[in-house]
Amino acid sequence: MRKLIRPVITLRRRRIIIDVDTQKDFMLADGKVCIRNHRRVLQNIRRVMAWARAKNIRVISTEQIYDQSDTKHTWCTAGTEGAVKIAYTVRSNHVVFPADGCTDLPRDILKHYDQIILRKRCIDPFDEPRADRVLGELQVNEFIIIGATAEEAVKMTALGLLVRRKNVTILVDAVGTHDRAAAEIALRQAEAKGAKLADTKSLLGSSCLRLVGVCNCARCQGRTQKQSFGVGA
Repeated sequence: MRKLIRPVITLRRRRIIIDVDTQKDFMLADGKVCIRNHRRVLQNIRRVMAWARAKNIRVISTEQIYDQSDTKHTWCTAGTEGAVKIAYTVRSNHVVFPADGCTDLPRDILKHYDQIILRKRCIDPFDEPRADRVLGELQVNEFIIIGATAEEAVKMTALGLLVRRKNVTILVDAVGTHDRAAAEIALRQAEAKGAKLADTKSLLGSSCLRLVGVCNCARCQGRTQKQSFGVGA
């Protein structure tokens, strides 16, 4: 049946950013499932998104959105603050598609929008029909993946693209993890299937950016806890 669907994403591009689940529950210190390396990851995601804006590189984003009745997935619940994307991962000219089991899309959508945000009720984007169609039909020389988490959604996104014979680059320092060992295995699996592992410095060069701008924890705000030894008391 898929062969009968007329392609609607016909504009070929050199690169596209695949922004995986960069939502507050994953990315902020007070999020329900905050990644373990959130400060460094947020710094690098901020750089990548700024670069994409400057270079007019389109962005495909995914969001995990779960019903309040879903007791298995207690994060990124619909209508909660934790489900909201980090501010600098959202372009002003974007369009959002719900996770509704449909595959319909406007023709040549990336000629009209800088960013497509695809909601999903699952971790693997290819389990959502519309996300499967978008990612499968994109004609791009390089898919650059950022987001969370390396051992789950990032891995599934990368492997799904590789199965569809896409060229994939994972920016490992712009990808969050919960389990370092599992993340390392996941990244090596993707590399073995043909993905390129790189870092933001190799793509964008050096940066003096230190503050992440969205998280209020002491580390992200650049505040350090200094112990007072009572000198002169």
